[in-house]
Amino acid sequence: MADSDKKKKRKRPSAEKRDIQNSKRRMINKAFISKLRTSIRSFEESLKTSNMDAIKERLNAAYSLLDNAVKRNLIKLNAASRKKSRLAAKAAAKNA
Repeated sequence: MADSDKKKKRKRPSAEKRDIQNSKRRMINKAFISKLRTSIRSFEESLKTSNMDAIKERLNAAYSLLDNAVKRNLIKLNAASRKKSRLAAKAAAKNA
């Protein structure tokens, strides 16, 4: 009987619930943004090599993550477009 009393859920105020939800969401968003930055950094590292296949592969990965960030409302569409344009310009300069 004592175990069932301890496992009872308590009712919490909605503000406290939102605070918990927001902190969970913040951690997920922070991890995603970190993954995005790492992807862009790895693309810029691949520019130092002359392997065009690796550059294209990492550029596509960065594009995909940028698009997902826009879809999740983590960055704005114009910010993603600007970053994609700059990455593409760097890749084109390396190719030329």
